[in-house]
Formats: sequence, structure tokens, C-alpha cells
Amino acid sequence: MPDPRNPLIVQSDKSVLLEVDNPLYEDARDSLARFAELVKSPEYVHTYRVTPLSLWNAAAMGMTPSDVISALEEYAKYPIPGNISREIIDYMSRYGMLSLYKEGPDLLLLCDNQDLAEEIGASKKVREFIIDRVDATTFRVDAKQRGFLKYALIEIGHPVEDLAGYIEGEALHFELREKTLSGKDFDLRSYQKDAVAIFHAGGGERGGSGVVVLPCGAGKTMVGIGAMEKLQTSTIILCPNVVAVRQWITELLDKTTLTPDQIGEYTGANKEIRPVTVATYQILTWRESRKAEFEHFGIFEARNWGLIIYDEVHLLPAPVFRVTATIQATRRLGLTATLVREDGKEEDVFSLIGPKRFDMPWKQLEDQGWIATAVCYEIRIDLDDSLRRKYALADDRRKYRIAAENPIKIDIIKKLVEHHKEDNILVIGMYLRQLNQISEAIDAPLITGKTPNDERERLYKAFREGKEKVLVVSKVANFAIDLPDANVAIQVSGTFGSRQEEAQRLGRILRPKTDGSFARFYSIITKDTRDMDFAAKRQLFLTEQGYQYVIASGDEEIWLKPPESFFQQT
Repeated sequence: MPDPRNPLIVQSDKSVLLEVDNPLYEDARDSLARFAELVKSPEYVHTYRVTPLSLWNAAAMGMTPSDVISALEEYAKYPIPGNISREIIDYMSRYGMLSLYKEGPDLLLLCDNQDLAEEIGASKKVREFIIDRVDATTFRVDAKQRGFLKYALIEIGHPVEDLAGYIEGEALHFELREKTLSGKDFDLRSYQKDAVAIFHAGGGERGGSGVVVLPCGAGKTMVGIGAMEKLQTSTIILCPNVVAVRQWITELLDKTTLTPDQIGEYTGANKEIRPVTVATYQILTWRESRKAEFEHFGIFEARNWGLIIYDEVHLLPAPVFRVTATIQATRRLGLTATLVREDGKEEDVFSLIGPKRFDMPWKQLEDQGWIATAVCYEIRIDLDDSLRRKYALADDRRKYRIAAENPIKIDIIKKLVEHHKEDNILVIGMYLRQLNQISEAIDAPLITGKTPNDERERLYKAFREGKEKVLVVSKVANFAIDLPDANVAIQVSGTFGSRQEEAQRLGRILRPKTDGSFARFYSIITKDTRDMDFAAKRQLFLTEQGYQYVIASGDEEIWLKPPESFFQQT
């Protein structure tokens, strides 16, 4: 029942306001995250929005309209507007009203009722995929266009449940090791097993496609390996970069009975197609010119694949989406720390990879000790006097770069590196000139996109072994880099408010620490500039996951205070 002491205000435009300074804030936030999207998160009131896609993802994970309405009512200050309950019921009930299934060689689209069938049959976007009408509620559709049909249906507001099944692919028999090659005990964690079981769904048509959302450091790779072991079939694994490819191969050899001759690397350097083939998005989307064919798409036809794993699925390039639309009969598993795409194409992921099947909040994993406890700091500094006029006269894009490259940031970095000299530090940015200056100022090696892969791996190895305590890294280190002992990240510039990037950068320091120590994530921001505007957008991600920024000016030297004190304050 509504209670004025509750933290939620549900509004008729499907926005939901959440009071931060409320004893029920965390419980309400965790409940909302299952079916609503965070829109903005200033200090005192956070705004969520209930969208068709957020409700369909909730339905795909087993939530009912009454579950969602009850959650809102449990934390609402005031009565929920009547239209909200009706729209929740309407949108969530649409999931499952359309289904695709096979009957012999035919692919059929079944509608829940004749009125819906009439609407579908009249849609220009859908009509091109319909071969004929079988009966009042059933259409025969083009099996080769299965993915494009699913996308067209979601565009008109009707998600389809795909029950048409999958090809089994070539058999590939292997087992998970009980001990890794280094002799350590190995088993999937309970939540990883749950994610695999939900994705697999007993091998039936209700499983086999969808996305698992877990934070960096929580073992998304292990979920992928668990799905492979469950299915025992040939697999393509798609990754954001070469380092990630090689880390997947290392993990597969370390934790399964697969042998080196069964695993192939398909990158710019190597073109091996084997029962398990690990490739980069970059090589798949390479072509000689904008008008040329994507010649490496042939990899999808090279074997009878039974599973495709999309690592960091939120980065999936548009051309790979298009080819994914043509291979809907192959099981598909997306792995990511966030479903947010900067291009706004979350519906593409839902349609072509599958709905969200499993997620687990970062804070819950942190509480269980699976990822490190993190404190996030925003250090706000003034714009250097020499740049004020230049900043005032610049266009918006140039304004951000001037503010991001504020030379005062280097002074703060030096103080942070000195304070954390016993820690393992990553200094992360996007502008190469700035990163070169930082590298020289703190006498630390620099890794950028121009650094050869062998040299990158040598430096990462030195960092893991404690021979290098500080690395200065560009965007190449955002994704799938396994640096388990990194416990301090200093962010000096980022990609225009990218929440994806914030997820990955924080993830670099979230591997659990053997000594149980805190991880620290510093963002150095030039206040009252575009730098601060974009930082507010990136902070959305941290708020989604339950983290709160500690905000201070540079002269407060907030890094000197013990991290435990901030938890006492909040």
C-alpha cells in the first residue's frame, strides 16, 4: 500500500522517481532494476523509466505483470496512476502472444488471436516476410528471414517468442577440469551454474538464445565455457580484440579438456578455423572498401556450428547484427556487463541475440565476496587559467577535449600514484597526447592501439607479476583484460559520457583481492565544463549498480581518508 515514508513516486508518463536519502532506497533500487531503466541520477532523486523493452526483458526472465505492479506498490509514496498498471499488463502480455515454430520444413508464425493476426498481416514491415496465411491465426513465413522478421515485429511493438528450435551442430566432446593446469581446484560458481542452466533450459527450444548480464570480474567467460560444456558442440566465440581472443583460448585450455589443436584463433595475425574458433569483431567487419563484401563472414559457413558466443555483446557492430539475423537456427549467447548500447540499438540485441536471461547485481556479488568492494571518487579541479579563453571560444566537441586534457590533472595523478605506490594502478584515458604526457610525468609504460599485441601482452604479464606497478592505458584496455591484482584505476578522460566504458573501466579493478582490500576508482574531472557534463552521464552506470560517488575538490586530498569512512557516511 502507498506510504508517505516510501521512496518511490510513480508518474503517469511511466517515469519513476526514487529518493536517495531514504532507508528503503537500496531495496527499491534493486527491485526497479529488474524492469525499469535508469535515466538520470543526480544527488537526491534518481529517475527511472518503464519501457516496453525493459518490461519484455523482465517477462523473458519470468516476471509477471503482477510482480512488477506489486514491486511498484510496495515502495510507492502515492497511489500508482491507473494507466501505468494497464500499460504494464498490456506490454508484458504481448510477450508470448506471437511465437515462431517449425512444422516440417515450414516456419510458422502463430498469433494468440485473430485480431492480432489481422494487425500483423496488415503491417507493411512484416508483410514482406510472409509467404501465405495458413489459417485465421497462423502465417507461413520465410525461414531464411527469421531474424529480420523478429526485428520487424519488435519494431511494431510485438516481440515474438522464438520456439523454432536450433540445429545441433557438429558434436564436440570435452569436460570441465576439476583442477586447472596450474593445479588449482576449479568448479563453476553457483550463480554461473544458474546462468548456464537458464540459458540451456534443458536443451529445449525455450532456451538456447539470450543474454547473460554479469559485471566484469564475475566470470562471464566461465558462463560461456559452461554453456559450451553443456551443449557439447562446435562453437564460434566473438571478442572485441586480440587480447580477449587469447585470454579465451588460455581459459579454455586451462579449465577444459580441449586441446590446442581443437581451438583456433581467427584474427588479423592468424586464420585458424577449428571446432572452437575464437575471432575478433574487427576481423569479421574488415573489407577492402565500403562497397566491398565482408570476406571473413565466410567463417559462419565454414563449419556446422552449434553455438555462437558474443563476448561484450553491447559492442556488437552493425554488420555482425546483420549476419546474425541470417543464422537464427544457431544457438546464441550474449555476454555483457551492461545492456546499454551507445547507439540505442538495445532492441537489436533483444531481437537477434535474444532477451536477457540472467543477471545479478554488482553489489550482491560484492557482498558475497565474488568481486572486490569498490569506492568511487570524483575529484573536481579548476580549468587551468591558460585555457579559459580557449575553452570559451571553442565549439562543444573541442570544449570537451580542452577540459579533458586539463594539465592540472597531471598534478593530481602524481599525488595519487605516490599515495598508492604499493598498489597496482591503471591510469586510463582516450587522448594519446595526454597519455604520453602522463606516461612521461610518472615514468610508467604506455599501452595504446599502436602498441604491438606481443608488447601489450608482455606489459600485462609484467603488471600481473608485480614487475610493473603502474600502466598508462588508452581505450584498448577497456575490454576483456585480465589484470586480477589491479586495485586502483585513475580515469582522466572518456568517450563522451559512455556508460559502457564506465562499466568496463570499473571492471578492470573488481577482481576480488586476496587480502580483501578495497578497490578505488578515481575520475578526475574539470568542473563547470563539458568534462563534468559527460561525467554525470557516465555516473549513471555506477548508480545503476549501486555505487555512489564520493565527490571532492583536488585540494581536499580525499584519497588520504580510509575508504571505510565513506561507507559509514552513506
